Amino acid sequence: MAQTVLHPANTRGAADHGWLKSFHSFSFAGYYNPERIHFGALRVLNDDFVTGGMGFGEHPHDNMEIISIPLEGELQHKDSMGNVATIKAGEIQVMSAGTGIYHSEYNSDPNHPAKFLQIWVFPNQRNVAPRYDQINIDKDTRNEFIQILSPNADDAGVWIYQDAWFNLANFDKSTSRTYTLNKKENGVYVFVLSGRLEVNGQPLAIRDGLGIWDTDSFEVKAAENAEFLLMEVPMKF
Repeated sequence: MAQTVLHPANTRGAADHGWLKSFHSFSFAGYYNPERIHFGALRVLNDDFVTGGMGFGEHPHDNMEIISIPLEGELQHKDSMGNVATIKAGEIQVMSAGTGIYHSEYNSDPNHPAKFLQIWVFPNQRNVAPRYDQINIDKDTRNEFIQILSPNADDAGVWIYQDAWFNLANFDKSTSRTYTLNKKENGVYVFVLSGRLEVNGQPLAIRDGLGIWDTDSFEVKAAENAEFLLMEVPMKF
């Protein structure tokens, strides 16, 4: 029988730095909850709001897969690999930090905020050569799971050093689909971006998170028009 863990939106950690407002689904920086350190290989899920003209100065990472998904606005990215890029809503960015990188992210639009998800996944290989990629993602297809990340470089979406699969979906009200896991030892963390869902009958509202594991598949039904992210990751790594 499937096991689940529910994380209602209002139970997340919160930080307000003025220029940055962030909600943490898992322990991060000043927020520590011993029962919410990670979900399998999913270590960080931050819901960030960056004021216009502000951003993150240069800072280091190593041995982590770092995924950014802009929801509104855009961010200017620079890193120690020489990449200079703009990421915006409708794209996904990935960095394998590996042996170590430095990067910065700024909202260069002084008049509009940027909203994005910052996601960290533990890698299955350490000390790899750092790398960077970004691609457009399909946000127009409705009522289907759209793969945006996998372990395979020749598959749809970006790839990372982990047996993980991410799917983004936009469901119309009453749409129901079965999600089948790629590996039976994995689990899936469902995160609602807008609207309301039911996962195996469990109601979820905007920014709620639900982890589900010990199952081969589960049902997702839109209680109203909904956008959501499915993050399938190993539970043991």
